[in-house]
Amino acid sequence: MAIAGFLIRRILTGIVVVWLVSTGAFFLFFARPVATVARQLAGHAATPQVIAEVIRNLGLDQPIMVQYWHFLDNLVHGNLGYSYFTQEPVNTMLKQDLPPTISVVVGGVIIWLVVGIGVGIISATRPRSWFDRVSNILVLVGLSMPVFVIGELLILVVFLPLNRHGITWINTGYAGISQGIGVWMGHMILPWITLAAVYAAVYTRLTRGQLLDTLGEDYIRTARAKGLSERRVTFRHGVRAALTPVVSQLGVDVGQLLGGVVVVESVFGLGGLGQTSVQAIYTDNLPVIIGFVIVAAAFVVIANIIVDLTYALLDPRVRIT
Repeated sequence: MAIAGFLIRRILTGIVVVWLVSTGAFFLFFARPVATVARQLAGHAATPQVIAEVIRNLGLDQPIMVQYWHFLDNLVHGNLGYSYFTQEPVNTMLKQDLPPTISVVVGGVIIWLVVGIGVGIISATRPRSWFDRVSNILVLVGLSMPVFVIGELLILVVFLPLNRHGITWINTGYAGISQGIGVWMGHMILPWITLAAVYAAVYTRLTRGQLLDTLGEDYIRTARAKGLSERRVTFRHGVRAALTPVVSQLGVDVGQLLGGVVVVESVFGLGGLGQTSVQAIYTDNLPVIIGFVIVAAAFVVIANIIVDLTYALLDPRVRIT
């Protein structure tokens, strides 16, 4: 019952958050001169009469609050409108572009968590060892290299040599999971590594620092004095407490990934929400922009709900109330 009540409250809060974000995006883009969009649609040589006709057809000549009411009514019914330039429903565009983006995000998150937390734990339990020193160097390399450089290096060093030798399992572009898990993973492995490289470095440093601090706490020394094995002290008491700020950082990073994943999508030609949103911004395609903003807000809400649930699992002092 406690979990059900928690989820209901968080979902209601999330609905309010999405409404506020979508309202802010609506007034930011629609409460301004609309001649620019109409001129792009009609062409730069269009007459004022043609531009006025385009504005009227789009409904942009109506009072702003009337447009806002129509926007809310459509949003409640799950209708995000139509692209100004292709007349394609925004819902359809999101359904087509979400799979590549979600594939990159989910796979990248799993890899950087496994690598980052794993290397961080080993470095913290063996400070100043050769493993710790090498991992620190690799962390600095990962933090220093831009994402697009890592992606291009993987294409140059991994994809092209394998392709020349007839090994086509690892590929670029996007292949849906419906084509087979092996094919899907082959197309996604390089984007996953590219996205995970920088974040794994961040999580390695964060996990190492938090675990070193935690292992110096009084209750850890008490656990050792009771005769508990070092392995149990480290994982049962140390790692569990040290992961709390790591989970907090994960909630922030996952929520912001939609904006950063566009580079990975561009390097590997995946399509996805990132490229579509950039094109929409360049062309002032307002319905598509607002659709992207709403999806990004939903990502943030879902990520924070998962983070709150994970807190309760990691720290028994946290209660879901």
